[in-house]
Amino acid sequence: MIKLLSKKITGFFINGHERTLLAKKNIVISLAVKGLTIVIGLVLVPITISYINPTQYGIWLTLSSLISWFIFLDIGLANGLKNKLAEANALEKTESSRIYISTTYAILTIVSLALFILFCLSNFLLDWGKILNTQTSGNNLNLIALIILGSFCVQFILQTFSSVLTAFHAISKISVIYGIGQLGCLIGVLLLKKFTGGSLLYLVLVFTGIPIIVQFTATIWYFKTKYALFAPSFKMIDFTHAKDLLTTGGMFFFVQIGSLLLFQTDNMVVTQLFGPSQVTTFNLVYRLFSVITMVFTIIMNPFWPAFTDAYAKDDILWIKSIFKKMYKYFILLILISFMLLFASPLIFKLWVGDKIKIPFELSFVMVLYVIGMSWMTIHCFLVNGIGKIKLQMYLYIISTVINIPLAILLGKWIGISGVTISNVVVFIMMGIVLYIQCNKILNKSASGIWNA
Repeated sequence: MIKLLSKKITGFFINGHERTLLAKKNIVISLAVKGLTIVIGLVLVPITISYINPTQYGIWLTLSSLISWFIFLDIGLANGLKNKLAEANALEKTESSRIYISTTYAILTIVSLALFILFCLSNFLLDWGKILNTQTSGNNLNLIALIILGSFCVQFILQTFSSVLTAFHAISKISVIYGIGQLGCLIGVLLLKKFTGGSLLYLVLVFTGIPIIVQFTATIWYFKTKYALFAPSFKMIDFTHAKDLLTTGGMFFFVQIGSLLLFQTDNMVVTQLFGPSQVTTFNLVYRLFSVITMVFTIIMNPFWPAFTDAYAKDDILWIKSIFKKMYKYFILLILISFMLLFASPLIFKLWVGDKIKIPFELSFVMVLYVIGMSWMTIHCFLVNGIGKIKLQMYLYIISTVINIPLAILLGKWIGISGVTISNVVVFIMMGIVLYIQCNKILNKSASGIWNA
């Protein structure tokens, strides 16, 4: 029995297409690391709330998600770089890869500096107390907003390395780097709790500073060792190559804006309708059920560059075989989601106690959110990987117009769960259309908008 099990495990890692084996390796390592990261994240929530309070925690969540909206200013460069590097890597064009990497770093540095200067000049005019619907001191919030924006600008540049790792089929390294950052945050909050009183400012410094230190250290380390051949250089910056990055990146730009407004506006809608304390309630439910989407995304992540490679080599049969497996995993995901739903009341009680009341209907709607988002993820990763994203771009534009007004309307009518129902409606619409597009592409019958 043990020999049979050992044989199957060994076969899992040595049998199959080279792309599949790379994906398996990344998935297994990422799942192991992400499992620890998820545990750290779950432990971090009650410790953080006990260090400050639910209202301040809601302010942190809302403010950080609001400022993360600026991510669209990369004009889709990160995703454009991911695809261009995957193509160049498949064709063994090392010099082109280095030019793309160096140019992307240069452009994002310029954009980040401009963004930070503009924010510094305008921040003192903003009344964050009114924006966040809270009585917390406005001056303190302005400083916190500046720190979060500043750290975001640095991460904005550093995130380029994640695109490099993705393109070179080393996604598991991204999980390791993120996991170390999360562990650092946990240690930081524990030290804050022991040596300081509850301070939102100190918390923000820990949550923004530690991940930057970890990401920066990892970037320098890898570019001096394993990826030394691709290390960015001032000499390799060539803005004429920006056109190649922006051709694909331009459409990713609009997809990112739509994605941002679809996924990152919920906190703002909740805080305006129900107050910052309810953002904490909303995010506790999201955090629990997002464990499922995190795991599913880990499984899917290695296939973005793999789809790019396979499509460039016209290996449609391999892509079809992967889709069959993904659909099986999706069915399993649905079963696990509902099992987690029925266990959620007990989990919440053990997790955060009786301080925060979690409506069961919110948990139920969040399950539908997870299922809809995962279905979309399967098909988005194919069209993103092969660059056929014009239809997805239009879908996100339509969804952006629909989602926020619908979230406000349903929120007022149904309550906090109505905000999530709006997302579910959008996911269903987009999921159906993207499923049709992927089938057309795989059957080589796509034309017009379906193949753009």
